[in-house]
Amino acid sequence: MADIWAVHGSMGHSSRHDHENGNEPDLCRSSWPGWRGRAREWQLVVGLLQAAKIGRGGTILIEGRSGVGKSRMLDMAVAAAARAGLKIAQGAADELTQLIPLAPLTSALRKSGCVLPPGDHMTVSSPTDQRLLLVERLQESLERRVARGPMLLTLDDVHWADPITLLALRSMTRDLASYPLVWMLSRTSGSGDVPRLDRLFDVLEHEGAHRITLEALDRRAVEDVITDVLGAAPEPDILALAGIVDGNPFLLVDRLEKLKGEGAFQITDGHARMVTARLPCAQAVTQERLEELSARTRHTLQCAGILGRSFLVRDLTEMLGKSTGALLPVLEEAISAGIVEPAGDELTFRHDLLWQAVVETIPSPVRRALHHDAAEMLLNRGGSAVPAAAHLIHSAGRGDTSALLGLDQAAREVLRSSPQTAADLALRALELSDSTDPDWFGRATTAVDALTVIGRLSEAADLARAALGRAPACHAPRLRCALAHILLLSGRPADAVSEAENLLAQKDLPEDLRGIAEWTMFWGLTWLNDFQKGRQQAEAVLADRERHTDAAVVGALLLLARFAMADGRIADSFARLCEALHITDSGTAEAIQRPYTRLILSLHYRAVRQFDAADIAIQAAEEEINDLGLTVLAAQPALFRSVLNLGVGRLDDAAAEAQAGKTIAEELGTRGFIRVGLSILAVLALRRGDIDAAVEHIERFQSIHAAPEMLFGSVWERWGMAAVAEAQGDPGRAIDILHTIYTNEEERRWALLTTPLTAAWMTRLALAAANRPYAQAIVDTAEYLARNNPDFPVFTVTFAHARGIFHQDPAALTAAADQPEPWACASAAEDLGLLWAGASGADALAKAVDSLDEALDGYERIGALRDAARVRARLRALGVRRRHWSQSRRPAFGWDSLTDTERAVADLIARGMTNRQAAERMFLSPHTVSTHLRRIFGKLDIASRAELARIVAEERPDLRKGA
Repeated sequence: MADIWAVHGSMGHSSRHDHENGNEPDLCRSSWPGWRGRAREWQLVVGLLQAAKIGRGGTILIEGRSGVGKSRMLDMAVAAAARAGLKIAQGAADELTQLIPLAPLTSALRKSGCVLPPGDHMTVSSPTDQRLLLVERLQESLERRVARGPMLLTLDDVHWADPITLLALRSMTRDLASYPLVWMLSRTSGSGDVPRLDRLFDVLEHEGAHRITLEALDRRAVEDVITDVLGAAPEPDILALAGIVDGNPFLLVDRLEKLKGEGAFQITDGHARMVTARLPCAQAVTQERLEELSARTRHTLQCAGILGRSFLVRDLTEMLGKSTGALLPVLEEAISAGIVEPAGDELTFRHDLLWQAVVETIPSPVRRALHHDAAEMLLNRGGSAVPAAAHLIHSAGRGDTSALLGLDQAAREVLRSSPQTAADLALRALELSDSTDPDWFGRATTAVDALTVIGRLSEAADLARAALGRAPACHAPRLRCALAHILLLSGRPADAVSEAENLLAQKDLPEDLRGIAEWTMFWGLTWLNDFQKGRQQAEAVLADRERHTDAAVVGALLLLARFAMADGRIADSFARLCEALHITDSGTAEAIQRPYTRLILSLHYRAVRQFDAADIAIQAAEEEINDLGLTVLAAQPALFRSVLNLGVGRLDDAAAEAQAGKTIAEELGTRGFIRVGLSILAVLALRRGDIDAAVEHIERFQSIHAAPEMLFGSVWERWGMAAVAEAQGDPGRAIDILHTIYTNEEERRWALLTTPLTAAWMTRLALAAANRPYAQAIVDTAEYLARNNPDFPVFTVTFAHARGIFHQDPAALTAAADQPEPWACASAAEDLGLLWAGASGADALAKAVDSLDEALDGYERIGALRDAARVRARLRALGVRRRHWSQSRRPAFGWDSLTDTERAVADLIARGMTNRQAAERMFLSPHTVSTHLRRIFGKLDIASRAELARIVAEERPDLRKGA
């Protein structure tokens, strides 16, 4: 495909003559015949291609009007990259293939020689959401390929790309940023899913992509193009052509060649002028070219245009009922006229403008009929209905049974691989269905399922209710189950519980649906903290297990575990969880219950500060989420790991995990988890002393309106907001944010169990706001947890810290220093130092300084810069000055700035491992490894894996010996 070919000879074709005269891409030149007016843009391309040769990657985003030179730029880059020794992958999206998941990427990689798994682009039968799995498999193939050497990957016409391709581009450009991989993506402005494309381009630009908007050619470039085509410098009358075509290079060259063929130019003494004053309008350019063709060729091209921008000759012959030999003359004429050209196994219209011009010559009724014929041809072949669906969308009319059945089949095929596409197809089929159509309910069910997966929950609920009014008796319960699930995801647990209870009241409810309904009910009651009602029903299920499914039993156990935790009975909660986990591992529980149970278990382990056990549970949950295709939970493992790292004082690792989790949530649209990630990042920013960043995270957090997501988040969100408010000097606002926790006993217990350091911090906050009753409530709850859980000594230490602050008790604060979390140890030492600083006595000052020095050392060791600065200020008030740059503090840049995790990642990458291999070795996700690599590159001021390997070799010579 090419947007401009401003060269001598037939439009659209380079030649041996061009090659001999240097008319091909050259990394050392920015302008030559066939490529004018893009010097600045070309230098950017050259820079990235040259950087790829030394191991660096990058992304270029190209946008502009049709015909302005986007495809030409991609072609020039491909030729230049090939000359430079880079491997090439070229792909393009198409209006009639945009329903096929990942079609442009899989096509590009397959043609480039990448080995792709069988069935990589679509799996029909799987019941799970396959989006992440398909992207992961594709990314793994590309990563293996680019690990062997630099590569250029171009995707043209991204405005026609399917939703999962856009998801893949968002993920892969980020996760493979450390490789020598240059991406070039082009889109036509104003075409396709503009909001989605704008978001993608904005995100990629924010992450470092170069964005190019190709404008009309300037006067100098127009003169060069005309001189190239005519072999003479243009007079002003010829330059007027540029105004007619608005500086569009494709239309300019097309017009010049058309007029040149008609003898409209006179060349004298190296100058060209018009022989005639006729200057046709730009709209007539392509139409005139078509009118010059024979009627038979025009009609053949019209049928070809219906098949798409690119088409197989076999499809065209079958559609026309002609042999290839019979079509050979007309195809030769079309190729000679520069309308179509060979492109691999297909023929393609040489430009979008030509394709659109051909299609627009077909009257609308005829166009619809031709699309119908194309759809019937593809459906009659059997196999996938997706290729036919694009034609059905253009041709199907109300009540067209065969067309609607084709749309139904296509929607079911892509439901798990591209639910956005499935929703579009199913909703379109519903629009075209008669009210009496017996298949209406099935279409509605598919649409409800797809809308739920992509998070359009309000639409899903409305459609589910409408479908229930028309549902056959045998299908209504299953749809009602789906509605209850939707209501739960929508943050309406009371409505979800009501819907589940109505379903459970029905007689002869199938056993599997009864189990799902009971699980949904227990889940909703847990969200509502309605343990009185939930406990009775859960105990009733456990008392008569034989009559209930594993899903119901697990739901009951999880609710009772949550109740025991909120009641402060941690050992009982662990027992319930372990029993639930045994069932999920060996029984027939719902798929989501397996990782869900492990995530709760990790939450409990973290609550008792058994960090290794918590990490193992998170890793197991992550593996199950990936294996089962539970996209809705995909962001959770990284977020849980982030809090775990925060607890053990690895702030950089915590930030990397929080960023990875937030990024996954952004890609998938699970907005509640974006909020959780932002709240964690806000707390981390406070620890590091960057209050402005913390405020920015909270402001963005508050701008995202989302229902509560499954499990984990509300306590963290409130704590993050309150911590920022307190840091801004507004303890009263922080108290208001935490009001429910201060005043509700169950909320208070849950907060003190699940959020590290809450007891001491909230006690201190209440006293700062002169609210002793609130502080007393926190101390009482901490005492309750310590008294009722003697097997978990961490709660005794937590109580000692809160009590020491409340009663100004040095003995309690001294005992509080024995904590498993380094930040908590430093915090207790600071509180003790502050207490001694206000005490009288001969040795009080010395004790104060010793305690504050201990706090300062603890804070600096983990990088808690804001806290360290506060302690230094307290020491100065006592007449003691401590250096800002202590030996224990990690520098901001250089090898010594890397955390242990970052060094481990660097070592594995330096040994030649891919991101995925390193992730498997370290029990992390590839997303997290790529996040660590970005941080490593920033700290070391490098941009390639080769540079990283060199630094590791210098810093770690022992690795080379042990390799």
